[in-house]
Amino acid sequence: MTRNPLSSPRDATGETATTLEDPLAEALRLISLADARGLQVRLMGGLAFHARMPTWTARIGRDGRDIDLATRNRDRRAVADLLAASGYVPDKQYNALYGHKQLYFADLRDGRPVDVLVDRLEMCHRFEFADRLTADHPTLPLAELLLSKLQVVKINRKDILDALILLRGHALSETDAAGVNVPRILEHTSVDWGWWRTVTGNLDRLVAFVGSEMVPADLDTGTAAAYDPAAQIVELRARIDAAPKSTRWRLRARIGDRTRWYEEPEEVGHGR
Repeated sequence: MTRNPLSSPRDATGETATTLEDPLAEALRLISLADARGLQVRLMGGLAFHARMPTWTARIGRDGRDIDLATRNRDRRAVADLLAASGYVPDKQYNALYGHKQLYFADLRDGRPVDVLVDRLEMCHRFEFADRLTADHPTLPLAELLLSKLQVVKINRKDILDALILLRGHALSETDAAGVNVPRILEHTSVDWGWWRTVTGNLDRLVAFVGSEMVPADLDTGTAAAYDPAAQIVELRARIDAAPKSTRWRLRARIGDRTRWYEEPEEVGHGR
């Protein structure tokens, strides 16, 4: 769908830039364009779970139009140029202030936002992904996708379903290639007590949700489940609890919940 040329960015040929109406197709288009330029860009956020399970009916159309991308700092400027040439307008003030860690663009046609995280996710907890972008395609690796949900202290129903669909479709594994890389998760939960506290608390919430709230339509993909998510949760929790803990972890565990163990994500408005 082509935009109004009076207000639309133009590509390198001078033609009006176009975007796709379907958010997942558009996200994959952007990643393909980045691939062609040698840029490391991967999908994260809600659409990444749809990309991993395209026939999941509960996900289709659920989250509106947001596109969340991940890249590394060395590609940041080139990714910004690519988005501008592809039909997106930058929030110049926001990008000037926070562009070292996050870029924000919007599609002029319908206001669809594109957030680009640079090198790391920083919300309730923090994890680095710059050296993990080549581990999978077109999304962040499965372990990082799962961590992105399990790090949310005030986890909601959508986050829970995203985590469950991932555990329904992918094995717990020792490597990225075979499924959810459990050692990667343990790198966080065995060193940082705060990570452990939030992740294990959320795994308990997932178990409770499966037992009392979930209905068959929530995880319907039109095919039989590859794995039992409840059993996978139990196995992951056992792996996390059994893993040796660092001295830093043990010292922080003595304080427990008396001191807040997570950050409150900051909400920042956007202009143009």
